[in-house]
Amino acid sequence: MNVEKPIRVILVDDETSFTYFLSGRLTRQGFIVTVAGTGEEALRELTERGFDVAVLDMRLPGIDGLELLGHIKGMLPELEVIILTGFGSIDSATEAMKRGAYDYLTKPCSAARLEQMIQKAAEKKWLAEQARGLSEALWRQTGNQPIIGQSAGIRQVVDLIRRVADEDAPVLILGESGTGKELVARSLHFWSNRRQRPFQALNTAAIPTQLLESELFGHAKGAFTGAVNVKAGFVEDADGGTLFLDEIGELDPGVQAKLLRFLESGEFRRVGENRTRSVKVRVVAATNRDLYQEVQKGNFRADLYYRLNVVTIRVPPLRERQEDVLLLADYFLKAKAKGQRKELSSRAVQALMDYDMPGNVRELANMIERGIILTSGSRIEPEQLFSNIENERGLPSLVTFQEDVEKKDPDDDPVETELSDRVDTHDGIESVKPKEHEPNLLEEDYKLSSLESKHIEKVLKVVGGNKTKAAQLLGIGVRTLYRKLDDFHIVFSKPDE
Repeated sequence: MNVEKPIRVILVDDETSFTYFLSGRLTRQGFIVTVAGTGEEALRELTERGFDVAVLDMRLPGIDGLELLGHIKGMLPELEVIILTGFGSIDSATEAMKRGAYDYLTKPCSAARLEQMIQKAAEKKWLAEQARGLSEALWRQTGNQPIIGQSAGIRQVVDLIRRVADEDAPVLILGESGTGKELVARSLHFWSNRRQRPFQALNTAAIPTQLLESELFGHAKGAFTGAVNVKAGFVEDADGGTLFLDEIGELDPGVQAKLLRFLESGEFRRVGENRTRSVKVRVVAATNRDLYQEVQKGNFRADLYYRLNVVTIRVPPLRERQEDVLLLADYFLKAKAKGQRKELSSRAVQALMDYDMPGNVRELANMIERGIILTSGSRIEPEQLFSNIENERGLPSLVTFQEDVEKKDPDDDPVETELSDRVDTHDGIESVKPKEHEPNLLEEDYKLSSLESKHIEKVLKVVGGNKTKAAQLLGIGVRTLYRKLDDFHIVFSKPDE
């Protein structure tokens, strides 16, 4: 992301020679730098002017770096903070991450690396502000839940909504269950010039087939048993506005033909009537099915598919927009806590980030509500968030990681095999080969936590203690690795390169 405006940095360090050198270098690179020698001075600066990134030394006279970090996150939660110290340790790094630091560097460090980190931290802050601005705009216009997120996928959705909102062409919204397809449809309506007209939503899968045509187009008195009065359908009720048809893939073939005629002409007939009526409605349809595959199978009309598929908006699942999870969780906490002071513990935050969330945003909202209900204090732990999920889905514990793993041959593990191959290529490092015999669960510790700890130690040994490379090989973030090192009490003396 290239941003034209200069990045505003506050550098907090009592080592004047270091701040003189670093502030000069950053200034020459186009940063706007303010220097503070103490935590108290930094707090005064932060209350008087705005910053994008704070770089803090861990050891400061008076308020130390960790305490200052806590004050900053309390005052300015959106400000990104980088901890910089010559007294680094896994414990202090982990604690800084828990308190919301963007990242952690140990002195002496590469100035170029620090510049790059500041740039990325500032970009993260600006993206969050942009996403919040879009969300607040949608909130003002819809009065409903805003679209929340800073991921590329959700920003593309919002951008497409704004570009096509005023068009008359049908829109097809694709996405898994729980991704927020109706929210996208409502946003399309309220961003459009139809916002003062009706928005009508009909879940076609929830209406019995024999009643669906009547619900959609209305019926005349006596059209069928029980039709004791004239009734306008959703199409008429949405005149001048937007008609949202959810689960369009479930539509009965007979109703599909009538919907196609309406889309092509804007005309329809109530059930039991010969009179042709006309309305002007923007149709938005949504489905969690692959409609093209349904066309190939003969379950959905090809002509209707192509008529609906003028503009397509794909709503990404939450597993593809992981950077949005905590933003959404924070929104749901504030919306559902009803004035109660509730927050997620660091363990709960990590558990949410590690979970693939198959139920998407709807599941996350329910998890947060469950956590609020089950938590007697102010801090929500993973045990409350994930209560009953394992039993419902037949999954191993997502929280305690205490269940025994299945008996398996290590030779069948591609990660183990790859790691063993890598060990052989490093001089001076003892090879680690998979055991030739089947593991005996009765004789050895095969708890998942124990296996995970041993595997992390093995990877660290391969990369010579380099945490960044270890995290890449393990397929996790550096923050996650630091947390696991702390949890498992793993210490490697060699610092990151």
